[in-house]
Amino acid sequence: MTRVIRMALSLTPWSSCCSLPPMMGGRWPRQAQSCKAQGTTRSTMSQRAAGRTPASVRAVTPSPSPLKHMMPHRSIEDPTTLRRILDAMLLIEGDLDLSVLLRHVVEEARSMTGARFGALGVLNEDRTALAEFITVGLGPDEAAQIGALPTGKGVLGVLIAEPVPLRLARIDSHPETYGFPPGHPPMTSFLGVPIKARDEIYGNLYLTDKVGWSEFTRDDEALVGSLAVAAGIAIENARLHERVQEVAVYDERDRLARDLHDTVIQRLFGAGLRLQGIAGAVREADIARRMGTVVTEIDESITQLRSIIYALGSGGGEQGIRAKIITLVRDLAEVVGFEVLSSFDGAVDSAISEEIAEHLLIVAREAITNIGRHAHATEATVRLSVDADYCQLIVTDNGIGLGSGKTREGGSGLVNMRRRAEKLRGSFDVVGSPDGGTTLTWRVPTYE
Repeated sequence: MTRVIRMALSLTPWSSCCSLPPMMGGRWPRQAQSCKAQGTTRSTMSQRAAGRTPASVRAVTPSPSPLKHMMPHRSIEDPTTLRRILDAMLLIEGDLDLSVLLRHVVEEARSMTGARFGALGVLNEDRTALAEFITVGLGPDEAAQIGALPTGKGVLGVLIAEPVPLRLARIDSHPETYGFPPGHPPMTSFLGVPIKARDEIYGNLYLTDKVGWSEFTRDDEALVGSLAVAAGIAIENARLHERVQEVAVYDERDRLARDLHDTVIQRLFGAGLRLQGIAGAVREADIARRMGTVVTEIDESITQLRSIIYALGSGGGEQGIRAKIITLVRDLAEVVGFEVLSSFDGAVDSAISEEIAEHLLIVAREAITNIGRHAHATEATVRLSVDADYCQLIVTDNGIGLGSGKTREGGSGLVNMRRRAEKLRGSFDVVGSPDGGTTLTWRVPTYE
């Protein structure tokens, strides 16, 4: 049974670590058994008498294999222990939530080694700190007293910097010991093993306080190393699954964007052209005016749809200027007293540089804030557009306008907006309408 389980766990053939010939019919050939029982013993005795290292001893001490760190179970002899390790590995194929699976791995490691406490830390994407920390053995009250979970300092940080197994009789004897926070239970012996798969480090498995022993053993290290392999494969599988899902979502977004562009926008554009043609032939001015209003609304709808298409095509990555403008107008709704509408035209997220975006956000914030403080408006719009040459921000409101005593130079806020435009070799203008309202235009080149 031990051999069967061991072979099931192995990542290389059994013959790669054994000098005996292969089994025949489930048994070793009689000649091999006789050699092992008799001839080898006599040869060993005679060579030792001559002061030489016996060949049989040299044969069973193979050179280190590059996969040795992935097969710590080879030194485990207990069939029950091997069976439990195999069961833990088989759980990887089950439809279990990753956190549930990892907690099971910690529980098995703690149970099989006789540790009082166990934990598993998952590294962040940069592999510089712990992004997730699963604990077993702490009661709810103890966990509450400890407070924030560790991020990878002290001895835990040693394992992140040097991902090799670490056994300590006393954790406080290590020079990198960081100490425990108030309310943390005392811990003495320590065993830490890196979690890896395909030479990628994903985290560490930690155990403390081996009950009835002064420290953890080499057998414990081998056992926990096997469970760490299972945890590494599970984490790798989960992250690969997340990437597959992201690709699927991106493909769906791309398909929706194509459908909107190729079908919906073209139909709306065609309907607008037909309405324009009909309006030109209508003699009644009121009907023509109303049809012209419909054409304008269709044009605005096309602009909004193009904005949605660009957003879909962005792939949902890092937040761009579009999302930041939307967040800004939402955050300033209380200052203005109403919802400020926003619209976008062109590939604003990809065409606008970080430098321009930084100035643009400051200008947009100043403009919207001024509407709330001085304009007494009930409506306002922020429109951001970009083409091959220029980025343009237009902010309009229906407030009281600039007033008879004000010039286009304005106050310090307007002066700062102008300076930002000039710094980027652009232009700035603010115009008041005779019927009330103000239009602010901030325009800068997108080329270097």
